[in-house]
Amino acid sequence: MPRKRKLLAQLSALQSKSSLPPFDALENLNVTPDRDSSPKSSKYFAAEKKNSSQLESDFFNQPCISLAKSLLGQILVRRFPDGRELRGRIVETEAYLGGEDEASHSKGGKQTQRNTAMFMKPGTLYVYQIYGIHFCMNISSQGEGAAVLLRSLEPLEALDVMRELRSAARKGPPKPLKDWQLCSGPAKLCQAFGIDKDFDQRDLTQDAAIWLVSGPELPGELDVVATARIGIGSRGEWTQKPLRFYLRGNKFVSVVDKKIEREMAALGSSSCS
Repeated sequence: MPRKRKLLAQLSALQSKSSLPPFDALENLNVTPDRDSSPKSSKYFAAEKKNSSQLESDFFNQPCISLAKSLLGQILVRRFPDGRELRGRIVETEAYLGGEDEASHSKGGKQTQRNTAMFMKPGTLYVYQIYGIHFCMNISSQGEGAAVLLRSLEPLEALDVMRELRSAARKGPPKPLKDWQLCSGPAKLCQAFGIDKDFDQRDLTQDAAIWLVSGPELPGELDVVATARIGIGSRGEWTQKPLRFYLRGNKFVSVVDKKIEREMAALGSSSCS
């Protein structure tokens, strides 16, 4: 059978399945697609993604703070080699502004082997490891060394797979995780979506294993809370700068700032009176 016909047949067979294949092993899920030989990374699969509402380069090519806000409500998609897909709505982000930002990995404009992705084209993934075990995922924006940290997702599809991945990464006796616990933090969402260092420097507009699509309901200005970032130590004025953004009232956010929300509510009430 000619290669083109064979690939189309494989695609048709995958699309005809009514449900995701059973979860067999963590190792199988964490194998990344072979970009040269796997049909899931072929031009036919690329065409399938391009015809969807996938976010393209123009979306990511905006200033860091603007991108951090614009990412709220968008959908992160993770496709495994066996064809199953995980989806989650972005509900919390943090902006890291590059050289001037004392809390950024690229402060002072210093480029290293670790933070190279922060200096690459907007839409590039910057994945780094913390405490030697956990991973955090960022997306580069406009600005030298600027990137947005994804802090929390609202899980939408394949939550059973997310639970398997989270459970495999946790120590001690397994305890059932509730939906709101699956992706409520940068390390948690990476565990739930099988994201590791292998994803560093990948292009969200080109990769066959991970990308973003437009969310069906994007928030308005009054739906977005702007507050201080989490875990920022003694960085002077940068410790308290309002560079964390989240969807007000969303239960999947990692940490809620009730004081800021009360101020927003009071401001909203006064403007309506």
